[in-house]
Amino acid sequence: MIVTELSPRTLDTIDIDDDRDAARAWVAARYGSADPDSVRLNMITSLTGSAVGADGTSETLTGGADRLILSAIRGAADAVIVGAQTVRAEGYLLPRSAALAVVTRSGSLEGLRMPDEVDQPLIVLCPASRTEHVEATVAHLSAQVVGLPTDEPTPALVVGALRDLGLRHLVCEGGPSLARQFAESRIIDEYCITVAPALTPVEHPFLSIHDAVETELAGHLVDEEGFTYLRLRAR
Repeated sequence: MIVTELSPRTLDTIDIDDDRDAARAWVAARYGSADPDSVRLNMITSLTGSAVGADGTSETLTGGADRLILSAIRGAADAVIVGAQTVRAEGYLLPRSAALAVVTRSGSLEGLRMPDEVDQPLIVLCPASRTEHVEATVAHLSAQVVGLPTDEPTPALVVGALRDLGLRHLVCEGGPSLARQFAESRIIDEYCITVAPALTPVEHPFLSIHDAVETELAGHLVDEEGFTYLRLRAR
């Protein structure tokens, strides 16, 4: 499958099925981050704005190039931030190249999948008042539990706590509720959005914001299956 770069207007192409190592390097060159500190949002949406496909997860929206891009974004990150509800719904696999930071109140992480060899830490962020309960709930996962000084963790507190742990390059992968909070907090430096060529019912909009976010185009790829891959830098 051919992927083409439309912006910057190089019209460069790569066949992701021909040489996977070359394809990974090509994508990584476009999704690397030179900033000393950065917060990205990485989401997929249908043409109608849904965050999920027919099975209620994002898996039925994604495609081959999207998976390469996800890998590149995670490869440039120190930590992936995600809400516990999304972990449960999507059956998240602990990333191999970055820490997984889960925002939760209950500590319930059913569905979380652990690779055979765990090289990256699992960090669970929760209200400080819930720390003891969450520690007991995730004890079997060998997670590091971080209490935040509020009953409703904010994106700024989540990012600040991770930076205190030395994790500088961060990517939020949602779900929609957490993505909206991050977007509305104006803490995101770059939006990495995959648009799938699908018309789906919109029960869960991928980014249900109330105020416009000003951005400028930083990158634009397309592939032969009709997927669009956008990088939008916050102004």
